[in-house]
Amino acid sequence: MSTPFEIESFEEYLKTVRSELPEGRKYFRGQTKLKTAGYLLKPSIGRYEQLRNKSFFEREQLEREILDVFSNHLITYVQHLPRNEWEALAIAQHHGLPTRFMDWTTNPLVALYFATRETKSDDDGKPVNSAVYVLISKPPRYTDLKRNHQPVVKPVPDSFTTPAGSGSGYEDFGLEESEAQTTTSAPTSASGQSPAGETELDKTNDVTAPPPVPSPFEIKENVIYDPPHISPRMRAQDSVLLACYQPLQELEERDCLEIIIRHDAHDDIRRRLDQYGVFDKQLFPDLDGIAKWLRYRVFESNGSL
Repeated sequence: MSTPFEIESFEEYLKTVRSELPEGRKYFRGQTKLKTAGYLLKPSIGRYEQLRNKSFFEREQLEREILDVFSNHLITYVQHLPRNEWEALAIAQHHGLPTRFMDWTTNPLVALYFATRETKSDDDGKPVNSAVYVLISKPPRYTDLKRNHQPVVKPVPDSFTTPAGSGSGYEDFGLEESEAQTTTSAPTSASGQSPAGETELDKTNDVTAPPPVPSPFEIKENVIYDPPHISPRMRAQDSVLLACYQPLQELEERDCLEIIIRHDAHDDIRRRLDQYGVFDKQLFPDLDGIAKWLRYRVFESNGSL
């Protein structure tokens, strides 16, 4: 993993994000400890070593069974039932169930918040640096997969789109107009079916149905999933999820850039984020966020309300 950046101020971070990163869509993840300190870039389910003793099939079956049990309880607690396994797994991830999803954000300041909100210490009690990781591997997006799996309907010309010729058009088929009228006036039922059982819809629409979008357990590569805003937190944090097709393995070195945030810059960065409105009560728009923000303002930074 490339580590070309070591940040010592809020302004330096902004400049790095604005001018030093590769072009294109980027996703950010803030961590209070570096990858080299044991905070590996892998989904939460990949942190349970006992799963390595299971085969690929056994792990997939376990994930499906866990999601089934979780989904059976959803109807009691949510107003909108998930439409597929992607939505169900996103809700499970949001509520703390270990899944093959990793939390990322499209907002670099949100990632900086999660990297610096709390300064961690090593085993000797010394403060340690944190990091913002930037996903640069350009995984496909779920919305693109879904769009590519929509049925294809071939357009059928009609009298409004087909230019009229000089004749009636029947002569092209070797028919006189009177014969054509007889031929084309075959009776249909009230439902629009001809005697042969073919509906008018069948005759005018040629639909090619593609295979369904794979579930998160069937993907063959990492996929970016923009979850529905099932809570105000997800909307406030500009959350996206990375579905990992190999959830027990950490991301490859080439997938990410590492931006190290020096621990001695954390205090000033926290103050600047609070000034910019990227802090507890905005990112956690509930009572927990208000309480956490008040704790910071009054007890942690000796500030004023």
